[in-house]
Amino acid sequence: MSGTSPRRAPRERQRDPERTKARILAAAKAEFGSKGYAAARVSEIARGAGVNKQLISYYFGGKEGLYAEVTSEQFSGLAAMTVTDRPMADVVADFARDGLRDPDQARLFLRENMAEEAGGETGTPPERAFLHSQLDYLRARQEAGDFPADVDPQALLLMLIAAASAPVAFRRVGSVLTGQDPASAEFVEYYAEQLSRMVRHLKD
Repeated sequence: MSGTSPRRAPRERQRDPERTKARILAAAKAEFGSKGYAAARVSEIARGAGVNKQLISYYFGGKEGLYAEVTSEQFSGLAAMTVTDRPMADVVADFARDGLRDPDQARLFLRENMAEEAGGETGTPPERAFLHSQLDYLRARQEAGDFPADVDPQALLLMLIAAASAPVAFRRVGSVLTGQDPASAEFVEYYAEQLSRMVRHLKD
């Protein structure tokens, strides 16, 4: 027979494609977050996911496509600051908890923002949409009197993101200062509660 036969999917895909893709994305997030794009290895991602590395090409078109998928999805799981019927301090605490719940995601976010080309209007469309939505939320809360009029919402959002990222960015410092493991669930709760207190004082 002439012609090209259709490309057959590996057996993992036939069994449970969504679970397989989720494992690959989780392993990729850990690899990219700890090593960055250049140093990350597809073979290590495949090993971490427990799949044949051909599946990465099959699902994502290779390393570049996988990286684009991971960096685009990192905002889909975040709880956006959009709730207006709760105290802002409680919403900010949840924002911090959500950001610290997944250290791999937090490390990937930090690496993306530390890249030399990170200045200016860059980043993925989901990242820009997420940040602009948070900025709109803070402006609305300011208009409602939840924090002083002379505080710039743009600067405040940057401070809140930096504060939420601090336990990941400065894990050793956090451990020295508090005697706790910043990666532990106990620390995350303690830190979110302390951040909530500071936001309450800002309103006062």
